[in-house]
Amino acid sequence: MTPPPDVGASALARIRPEVRAMHAYVVQDAGGLLKMDAMENPFTLPPELQAALGARLGALALNRYPGPRYADLQAALARHADMPAGCRLILGNGSDELISLAALACARPGATVLAPVPGFVMYAMSAQLQGLGFVGVPLTSNFELDEGAMLAAIAQHRPALTFLAYPNNPTATLWNEGVVQRLIDAAGAVGGIVVVDEAYQPFASRTWLDRMRAEPARNGHVLLMRTLSKFGLAGARLGYLIGPAALVGEIDKVRPPYNVSSLNCEAALFALEHAEVFAAQAAALRRARTTLLAALRALPGIAKVWDSEANMVLIRVADAARTFGAMRQRQVLVKNVSTMHPLLAQCLRLTVGSDDDNARMLAALEASL
Repeated sequence: MTPPPDVGASALARIRPEVRAMHAYVVQDAGGLLKMDAMENPFTLPPELQAALGARLGALALNRYPGPRYADLQAALARHADMPAGCRLILGNGSDELISLAALACARPGATVLAPVPGFVMYAMSAQLQGLGFVGVPLTSNFELDEGAMLAAIAQHRPALTFLAYPNNPTATLWNEGVVQRLIDAAGAVGGIVVVDEAYQPFASRTWLDRMRAEPARNGHVLLMRTLSKFGLAGARLGYLIGPAALVGEIDKVRPPYNVSSLNCEAALFALEHAEVFAAQAAALRRARTTLLAALRALPGIAKVWDSEANMVLIRVADAARTFGAMRQRQVLVKNVSTMHPLLAQCLRLTVGSDDDNARMLAALEASL
């Protein structure tokens, strides 16, 4: 059989049009730069713990598929999070995979995903990849939930999945607890599932797990998602999902076998055995955040600095693109979010780092305004 004259073009035509129209998730090149764009924990393990972890990882049977350590990590995370009674926990290759699995499990013709915007880009991307509709409901001008608009959108679209980041990315907002519960109630009334994304929980003043324990029936359609990235293991790519056992069991059916490697499991187990080290790091970053917020508010040329319940701070400047470029020239990389959504016009997102990193970032910012 003679192939068509341009087999490459024919092959590309097999790719779904919506995929071809998408933009890939881009990670900025940070070579030679102070990386303050991705909300990473700036602290490494102490040398003695590095050696101990290396010995444990080196002893793993990497010739075998991941085995019982998956279950061991599930149990350890359940204890660490004080998982509510009647719940179950599954693991993901980062929370990104868990977002995709939830969307995949709900991917029926005509189904919709709903989330406030601006928010984490993977909610919309995962919906699109799984063939679900996506409805983004704008936040208020101060990045609070627009309760009326959210309730109207839930009633109109009857979403299969509603994502609520708690705190939100990129705004670092921890929304009003009563408003969040009323939105959860509304989503439940139309038969929907709510995913509460607590990626930044180590830096927040409260957790939705407390509401799930206090009113389990009212939150019986809630899945709570966390990641160990902000705990201090961004390189390990490990997330976990907690929710009612029956509901989580259905999500687990679409999880690929062996989705979390033995290396990731062992690194996470090791970290949980030394949780006090990571808790001290999170406490140091919360203190650094307070200092950073005060310093930013004292800088002339910054139009707005928002409060933060995460390890990032959102600011508005006169010219985000120019300031971003000038900071990069000074070897400091932050995130220019000004084109993500109209509400983010002229906004930059800054990671909260160590005291030294924050001082260097502030100096570059002041010189770039």
